[in-house]
Amino acid sequence: MDGEAISTADSAAKSGPDLPGPFAVGRYAGKLQEEMRRRARVLLIGEVTGIGRSKVQAYFELRDGEGAVPCAIWLDDLEKAGLPGGALRDGAEVVIAGGPDYYPGGGQASPSFSFRATHVRLAGEGDLMMRLEALRKQLQAEGLFELQKQLTRPLLPKTIGVVTAESGAARRDLLAGLERRGWRGTVAWAFAPVQDRHAAPRIAAAIQGLAAQPQVEAIVVTRGGGSLADLWAFCDETLCRTVAMLRVPVISAVGHERDSTLIDDVAAVACSTPTHAAEAAVPLDCVAARGELERSVASLCRAAESGVRARTPHLVALARGPARALRRERLALNQKTREIRAASERGIGERLGFQRRLATVVLERARRRAAGAEMERRRTAMHRAEVALRAHEPERTLERGYALVEAREGEPVSSTADAVAAGHVKLRFADGSVGATVEKRIERET
Repeated sequence: MDGEAISTADSAAKSGPDLPGPFAVGRYAGKLQEEMRRRARVLLIGEVTGIGRSKVQAYFELRDGEGAVPCAIWLDDLEKAGLPGGALRDGAEVVIAGGPDYYPGGGQASPSFSFRATHVRLAGEGDLMMRLEALRKQLQAEGLFELQKQLTRPLLPKTIGVVTAESGAARRDLLAGLERRGWRGTVAWAFAPVQDRHAAPRIAAAIQGLAAQPQVEAIVVTRGGGSLADLWAFCDETLCRTVAMLRVPVISAVGHERDSTLIDDVAAVACSTPTHAAEAAVPLDCVAARGELERSVASLCRAAESGVRARTPHLVALARGPARALRRERLALNQKTREIRAASERGIGERLGFQRRLATVVLERARRRAAGAEMERRRTAMHRAEVALRAHEPERTLERGYALVEAREGEPVSSTADAVAAGHVKLRFADGSVGATVEKRIERET
């Protein structure tokens, strides 16, 4: 401003901060316009949103992930840019040249700020590559490229999540690849747009939805090829950060071999085609594994049959072994039984013999005791009889002074008549005998 101030009736009545002014707002707005237009002219790159047209100019916002700037371009300048019809549309990546501008407005018009574009062109590969490279360096410096690659991918997942367009060749190619692998698991589909300004947040939401399902073991993000501008949704910073922080491994199959997007860098595996993605999602070739398993089974069967044939004689011999051993043990058992029976009989016989001998000894002793008592009784009786007999023996009578008259033949002579008749008799005394001649009978004296 030129420093000219509006005078007041009473300078002492001024209040507020001690600043220059106050100035007339119209003149200040004009000076502000001059100041904006003196700013350096620059190139901006971003995504067109909210495109609109008036009779004299086109207006829109140029956005990226960090901010937005309102822009305007005169229709004459837009026509000079030579863009194809409809090229300046929502979602288009453009590079504009110009600088900040300010419209002061007026009594019936509202003021506005805008970036006044003097030239516009569609963003080329070089422009996008510069932005992509800057973002790639930033994410790599933060260590986001390694997080997914540290996750363990299952060799044979049961459920695979797939984010792709509902109607597209990538979907068919992926299914064909899984079919060739012989995989018979479950595919959880999450369809999302893969090319427009709304694609990146929709893709990120679809990936997060699949990762929230505990049965999903791997996620494939795929679409067909195209220019870098067509694939730019897969370079979105928010999408890439979402992928890097997931607990589920993400397999990227965006574009063709020559295409390179930022999601390839943060994903666990980057594949060139959907077919390659099918191989990465199912590392085990089920067809080959089944064939190998069948060959192994056949080989095992042949080995088993060969082993059985080779070992059959030995097995038969071994099979007879238990029977022979059983017979041998049965014979040994029978022999032991006979020996035990014989030993038992011998033992019983010995015990019976011992008992008989013991009984004989006992009985003998008892008999002897009984016989001894009987003998003693008999001996006593005999002694008594002997005493009585001896009392009647002639010898005892002879000892008392008597003599026994015997004939010559030794017959006793019991009467005088016999003595006379014998004529000659023997008189036996206790200490011997003498002969005598009988002369006559002498009568008994009265």
